[in-house]
Amino acid sequence: MFLGLEPGAAVPEADEPERRPGLFRRLAENLSRSRKAMAAQIQAIAFDPADDSVWEELEEALLLADCGVPATVEIIGRLEREATAGGLRTSQELLAAIERIVASLLAGSESRIDLAARPTIVLMVGVNGAGKTTTVGKLAEHARRAGVSVVVGAADTFRAAAGEQLETWAERAGADFVGSTRGQDPAAVAYDAVSAAVARGKGVAIIDTAGRLHTQGGLMDELTKVRRVIATRLAGAPHETLLVVDATTGQNGLQQARLFGAAVPLTGIVLTKLDGTAKGGIAIAIAHELGLPIKLIGVGETLDDLRPFAAAEFAAALFGR
Repeated sequence: MFLGLEPGAAVPEADEPERRPGLFRRLAENLSRSRKAMAAQIQAIAFDPADDSVWEELEEALLLADCGVPATVEIIGRLEREATAGGLRTSQELLAAIERIVASLLAGSESRIDLAARPTIVLMVGVNGAGKTTTVGKLAEHARRAGVSVVVGAADTFRAAAGEQLETWAERAGADFVGSTRGQDPAAVAYDAVSAAVARGKGVAIIDTAGRLHTQGGLMDELTKVRRVIATRLAGAPHETLLVVDATTGQNGLQQARLFGAAVPLTGIVLTKLDGTAKGGIAIAIAHELGLPIKLIGVGETLDDLRPFAAAEFAAALFGR
C-alpha cells in the first residue's frame, strides 16, 4: 500500500532500483539537476587518495550539495578508510562508493505512514509555501486508490484560497471535506475533522494547517494547541505528525525540523520540490542529523511524483553512473 501497512503486516524491504526500472528512471530524471551538479563536481576532482587537497575538495562538494557537516564528516571518514584499504583508485569508484555509503546512511530513514489505527489521524505542518495543501490533496487521492476512505480537514483558516484548493482535492479524491471560515479557530476545525472521521467510520483524517515560520512563537503555540485538542477528541491522536519541508530551502530545513519538533512531536518528514534544486543532499542531512524518517518525497507536480522514500533508489538517483 502506498500510504502504509495493514495492521500486523511486515515492513517490506526497499525494492532495488533494477527491479523498478520505470519508477527509478522517473526519479532519476526528476533529480537530474542534483545528480548532474554533484557528479560533475566529484568527477572533476583528480582523485588521488594520498592527496589531502582531494579530500578537501570532496568535502566542499558534499557541503555545497547540502549534505550538512555531520553527514559529510561521516561520508568522508568512510571513504578514507576504503581508500586506505586500497578499495578506491578512480573517480568512478569514488562515486560508486559515495552512492553505497549514502544508501546505508539513509536506510534507517525508510518508513511508511502507518494506517493501523482506525481512523488514523495525520496532521500536516510546515512553513509557508512548502507544499502542505498540495501534499494533503495528493495523499487523499493516493488513499482513495488504496481503498482507504478519507476525511480532509481545512485547518488553514488564514490563507484565503487554502480551503477552496483543499476542497477541490477532496472532491477529486472522493473524500469528505470539513471546511472552515476565515479566521476560525484552527483547533476547532481539527476537532471537527477528527469527530467526522470517527462518526463516519473513515480510515484516515488528513488535517491541513496554516503555514507558519518556525520563528513565530505565537503561531507555534497555536500548533501545539491544535495537537492537544486532537488528542482530547481521540486518544493516541494524531498518529502521524508530518513536517513538510521544501528541499530548495537547503539547510534551513534542518532548523525548521528542530523548531517544529520542539513544538509538536514529529513522526516524519515529507520532502518536497526535490526536482527544483541542485542540492538533493538535504535528505542526507535530515536523516543523519535528526534521525527523523523521511516518509514521502515530492519530485514533481503530478500525483505520481509524490512517492514513498526509498534509500537505495534515492542514492542511485543522486550518484548513479
